Amino acid sequence: MRLVIQRVSQASVNVDGACVGAIQAGVLVLLGVHAQDTPDQTSWLVNKLIHLRIFPNEAKKMDRSLLDIQGEVLIVSQFTLYGNCTAGRRPEFTQAAPPQIAEMIYEKFVDEVRKQDLKVETGVFGADMKVSLVNDGPVTLILDAPSEKRSLVV
Repeated sequence: MRLVIQRVSQASVNVDGACVGAIQAGVLVLLGVHAQDTPDQTSWLVNKLIHLRIFPNEAKKMDRSLLDIQGEVLIVSQFTLYGNCTAGRRPEFTQAAPPQIAEMIYEKFVDEVRKQDLKVETGVFGADMKVSLVNDGPVTLILDAPSEKRSLVV
């Protein structure tokens, strides 16, 4: 699994012109599921996400986590995180998990984040979504789940 984590002062996602999820200060998480990923990897990623010290303290040093600030989380599925653009001019997505597997793992990830007593909003899996955000910092990080089956080359 791959997360693109963006620290935001606000973010929202629209589907067919209607807002389906919106947050204030916290993180926008774009989540991609690799074809070899398993549901077992979600716990490690959730733990890492909620404890990452990416929010500033009084001295403006990144020293606080989502839990520390009770930040909000917007999670959006994004299979294109596993797009391969090395050959030709059109990306190929063979590394991305099939939708039925990806959706199950995505939902497990969302459920585990919700168990952390944080406000969690989501997009709509598989929908054409319009995501808006105000990137705070900007702070953007890429986090890959450890895996014995594949390398973590980004």
